Amino acid sequence: MNLSEKKKISLISLGCSKNLVDSEFLVGGLKQERYTFVEEAKDSDIVIVNTCGFLDKAREEGIDTILEAGELKSSGQVESLVVMGCFSERFGTELRQELPEVDEFFGTTDHKEIISYISGKDFSKNDPDFQRSLLTPNHYAYLKIAEGCDNGCSFCSIPIMRGLQKSQPLEWNVMEARRLAKQGVKELLVIAQDSTSYGWDLDPKSSLHEMMYALDDISGLEWIRLHYAHPAHLHRDMIKAYSEFNRVIPYIDMPVQHGSDRMLKLMRRGLKSAGIKKRIQALRDINPEIAIRTSIIVGFPGETDSDFEELMNMVEEVQFDRLGVFTYSEEEGTIAASDMKDDVPRHVKEQRLDAVMMAQQSINLKKNKDLVGQIDKVIVDKSTIDGRAIARSYRDAPEIDNYVRIDGNYNEGEFLNVKYTEAFEYDLKAEVINE
Repeated sequence: MNLSEKKKISLISLGCSKNLVDSEFLVGGLKQERYTFVEEAKDSDIVIVNTCGFLDKAREEGIDTILEAGELKSSGQVESLVVMGCFSERFGTELRQELPEVDEFFGTTDHKEIISYISGKDFSKNDPDFQRSLLTPNHYAYLKIAEGCDNGCSFCSIPIMRGLQKSQPLEWNVMEARRLAKQGVKELLVIAQDSTSYGWDLDPKSSLHEMMYALDDISGLEWIRLHYAHPAHLHRDMIKAYSEFNRVIPYIDMPVQHGSDRMLKLMRRGLKSAGIKKRIQALRDINPEIAIRTSIIVGFPGETDSDFEELMNMVEEVQFDRLGVFTYSEEEGTIAASDMKDDVPRHVKEQRLDAVMMAQQSINLKKNKDLVGQIDKVIVDKSTIDGRAIARSYRDAPEIDNYVRIDGNYNEGEFLNVKYTEAFEYDLKAEVINE
């Protein structure tokens, strides 16, 4: 199919922030080729769907989105439908048979191939990675420091879809962070499948703490936030650095996955619960202000009531600042899917998820109440039509964590000094001071 004539394109990016960065690189490359992007699929000539293949729900969302775009194509509103991403990378052969309405499927890193397909010519200009076009609000952006993962977690299909770890050179990450800062980005969110393994595969080797120190020196950035740290790989030098950083804020997203030693072993996480708690305590000792976010899986094969009780005990003992919980989803090709029976009934998984979230809700409310009366610095994400601003403290990453409500109209990306006045389970109310 010849798509070389300049058309309007809409891109639907599903899944995680790592997928979003892939989408930004692709949009940048296509804009370099002078394609116009529109928000609504129905207003475009070409629809690109960047899919997530990590969980059942994500794959279902991908199929539904593709089918909706396929209907637009069948009705003549859209000329072409292109699918890319993790789902496409992993199940491309099957999807080609099941979804004939899709014109072409591409993998996670096929940016140049997609641009060539759409433009009808070889893409020979500068690498689109250096022509990234942000899809986030102007004041924050993600820095993907590595692709793929070497960890053999028994539940995870990421290495199957994204391959083994390939770290971006430290110099490239610093250059990209500086470019983003010059664009006006104030908050940088550092991401990878396992950020704590960063640099192990480079020659010469590097490390996460070395890179974070380098990022910490970049003028223009005000907040740098670290995501997806594997507790088994969290180096003591990285922990120590949290007492020395200027721009790297005291926040770490560190998925622990479970609190039962038996489950952690079956999950192949490489660390027992005592080791996880030791690292959490070390972080809090080095910086008492640090906010620790985690992720947990319930309903993993073989999870007993006793295992779940150990998990609940950890949640209550550690008092995580932020927590997300997922029910186990069997992933084809993983060790868990091959060697273990998915034997926890769905209703039990849901009950356990609800129990963890209720416990965390109480923890959140208590922590928020403790903040009432305190003064803090927040960043504005948006203003609402009823004259209020939605902001975040350093404890909160965009879209996944809590927020702060403030009366008045303020600019996106503006930093404000506020005093907390009222606490709720997942948000706080505050008033601006010292304007």
